[in-house]
Amino acid sequence: MTRSILPRVSPPNYQWCRAQVFFITWLAYVGFYLTRKAFAVAKIELQKEEVWGITKTTMGKVDLAYLVAYAIGQFIWGITADRVGTRRVVLTGMLVSIVMAVIAGASTITVVLGVVLFIQGLAQSTGWAPLTKNIGSFFSRQERGRMMGFWCSNYAVGGLIASTYAGWAAQYFGDWRYAFWVPAATLLGIWILFIMLQRNKPEDFSVSFPASVDDSYRPTESPSEADTTDAPTISPYRNPVVLHLAAIYFFLKPTRYMILFWSPLYLNERLGTGTAESGFLSGMFELAGPLGVICGGFLSDVVFRSRRMPVCVIFFFLLAILLFLFNGLPANRIALGMGLLGIGFLLFAPDSLISGTAAIDFGTQKGSGAAAGLINGVGSIGAALGGYLPALLTSEDNVTDWNLVFRILAGFVLAAGLLLIPLWNAVPKEAANSETIDDSNEPSSE
Repeated sequence: MTRSILPRVSPPNYQWCRAQVFFITWLAYVGFYLTRKAFAVAKIELQKEEVWGITKTTMGKVDLAYLVAYAIGQFIWGITADRVGTRRVVLTGMLVSIVMAVIAGASTITVVLGVVLFIQGLAQSTGWAPLTKNIGSFFSRQERGRMMGFWCSNYAVGGLIASTYAGWAAQYFGDWRYAFWVPAATLLGIWILFIMLQRNKPEDFSVSFPASVDDSYRPTESPSEADTTDAPTISPYRNPVVLHLAAIYFFLKPTRYMILFWSPLYLNERLGTGTAESGFLSGMFELAGPLGVICGGFLSDVVFRSRRMPVCVIFFFLLAILLFLFNGLPANRIALGMGLLGIGFLLFAPDSLISGTAAIDFGTQKGSGAAAGLINGVGSIGAALGGYLPALLTSEDNVTDWNLVFRILAGFVLAAGLLLIPLWNAVPKEAANSETIDDSNEPSSE
């Protein structure tokens, strides 16, 4: 491929636009987590007889309602974002999420809470695929691993903040309902910022970019990406690599959502911690997330030359070992906190690479929303299993076999690692053709 001998220089206004979109899309997904984790923290109070006396089995059914809706939404909103753009989808979903959080906090019976969280799941699923497509429109493949590494820290940071924030709100106001209401009010402020700052693509900014400079920085698609289809939202569903990644993500996501939805209650049972402290300690899982996704993105770009899969395979095997041993750790704050940090570091790196960076790489910019939606939709079916697993393994006297829970999750992660090995050298077809990479044995991106 012929490369210009001139240095790559970007116009300041274009770089500013990229920074603005990076910030607001990152913040938007952090905001989604504020209303997503409220029920996980509220469980500690809701299980008390003087409050609702809700059992783990019932909690699991409520979680399942949310996760089924979340999985359904992933398949819908990725395609919708490819057709109508990120802005409309995310603004609508975020507003519905705020309203549902307010209603959840005001509910008085479990049935209403279950229905509201089902709708909340549909609203929450408007976030990932559309925002992934949005950020992919501003960054090229060569820089995407590192940039998506930083960007994908949003759901790690979001989970950390949300757990602590909801726990603090419930304890400060003395009522579990504020675990829903305070985050909803905060998300409303982010919704307003999103209206002001977000744009779908570089052309939507009212600035002009010198063609001689802009062409070297604007994320471009190869002719095969741009011209071979009039229905870009369909092609990712025929892409064998995208389908393979979706199957792998099915086995990874149960772990994240089991910890996301149940770790505050797990810590409460093992350590006797209160609502606020349990929420904070469970946030250790997400605290390691930003470091994990940044490290994973850097390794995939620099060490493995924009190949995403080697990092994922290595981290999967290490994560499986830690999950297998986790419930045997000493029952103290330091041991369990460090254990959750380790799980977060090893999980978030491959999670972000598969559901974010690789989805854009193999789905292409035009079909990245559909690709991300497909991968996350299939993964969310696995998440529903993970979210319901503790309830499934709870006896009639409300005692959960946590050791078996973590060992089943270890088996899922091990399966994901084994399934991913055949894709060790996979890169998008146009990248293999343009970078003197021998791709004779690599899966095609078409």
